[in-house]
Amino acid sequence: MHVGLLLEIPLKVERVITVPVSDKMSYGVGNLATGIAMQILGTYLVFYSTAILHLPGRFIGMVMGVSILWDAVTDPVMGYVSDRTRSKRLGKRHPYLIAGAVGIALTNYLIWNIAPALSPGVKLVLISACILLFKTFMTIYVTPYTALGAELSVDYYERTSIQGIKSIFFILGLAFVSVAGMYVFFKPSQAFPVGQLNPRAYSMMGSWSSIVVVLAAVWCFVATLKYVPLIRTRDRAPEGAVAPGFRSAMSHAFGNKPFRKVVYSYTFSNLASALMANLGMIVFTYTFGLGGDRIAAILAVQFLFAILSQPVWMAVSTRYGKMPALVLGFCLGIAGSVWFAILVILNGSVQDNVLAFMPFALCVGSGIGALFTLPLSMVADTVDLDEAGGGTRNEGVYFGSLTLVYKLSQAVAIIVIGVMLDITGFDSSLPRQASSTLVSLGMILGLGGIASFVAAIACLRGYDLTEKAVEDCREQIAGRKRTGIV
Repeated sequence: MHVGLLLEIPLKVERVITVPVSDKMSYGVGNLATGIAMQILGTYLVFYSTAILHLPGRFIGMVMGVSILWDAVTDPVMGYVSDRTRSKRLGKRHPYLIAGAVGIALTNYLIWNIAPALSPGVKLVLISACILLFKTFMTIYVTPYTALGAELSVDYYERTSIQGIKSIFFILGLAFVSVAGMYVFFKPSQAFPVGQLNPRAYSMMGSWSSIVVVLAAVWCFVATLKYVPLIRTRDRAPEGAVAPGFRSAMSHAFGNKPFRKVVYSYTFSNLASALMANLGMIVFTYTFGLGGDRIAAILAVQFLFAILSQPVWMAVSTRYGKMPALVLGFCLGIAGSVWFAILVILNGSVQDNVLAFMPFALCVGSGIGALFTLPLSMVADTVDLDEAGGGTRNEGVYFGSLTLVYKLSQAVAIIVIGVMLDITGFDSSLPRQASSTLVSLGMILGLGGIASFVAAIACLRGYDLTEKAVEDCREQIAGRKRTGIV
């Protein structure tokens, strides 16, 4: 159905509107940029900073921790700013998509082109400045983009479908960096038998990833611009309604009990992802002796199952509800983490054996498929609960608050990881690490993943925002708009 026709639907009959698959995919393409940008730093920065630039692990851990703190604090602010933006042609979210993407691309390119020959002090200043700017532009792009996805439809199941397709592109972005990076950019050569140690490979990766980020953002911008009038119509508040200030909007969000449960669960589950992203390259390379092609194969299977699981999670959430489906995903994450911990204990007998990691890749890949899709769909439902109770729609603040909490925890995690690299005795200048170091780092990954997923499940106890509850919220919202009652 064309958007122009959608605007003719009266507010009092807010019927279910199906977003065409082509539009869902065009919106999802924007998440390709997010996946690439997040993964390139998460996967390679610690390794690049220690093994290529030869900076101490504790320093780069501190820099990353500070940058994530900055990123976290600015997310809800950016969400509030975009909620209050009123461009007649571009709406609330679109003005920030292009500006954010261009900034991401430029700072990403600069990070991976720092000369290793520079003095340690200069390298530390350069990489610190670039990372902080990169994180700022990520906030400018990602927070409005994520909120836009919640505004495309008010339907309980359509939201999950939109997030599912969006997640597929996010995973493709992760795969572009992790899998293509290993096969294309980090090929072994005579000069660098271990491709991850080739400084020029990082420069090439930075250039190509920046180009793809901009192209993906432009596609999303152009294809979803037609939804601006529809979103503006839905945002129309009852007469006399007053938009809350920033502090009041934040208070509304964290006073929303189902929202808090989703936030805390999302936070803990993402700690497992943070551990894998920042320690995975080191553990796979040193603990298990895997080359770039074998690491890429493991990641490819993981990403493949994350993509293939999307229709499954949509079906499970439709039959049993979003929360039970998410818990099942976390259980698969636990199973994969247990297997990984076993492999660490047996690391001497699984050296360079990529097949041993397939159960891990299958379980964790399928599990994180649920993590990518369901929490964001659930947050969109909690916004309805707030509006039904007399509030206004503040998707930007809600999604910014979601990322605020989990990024604060990730900031602490990355600082701890940097310190643990030093405590465990990891030394990038040594061709071989002590066996105790290798086992310690691997167990941090395995046991940390188990603990994170268990805590995520515990946080969801008592979550009761079912399909029926969301439908009741939508009826209350329609009634308030019809009667003009604030």
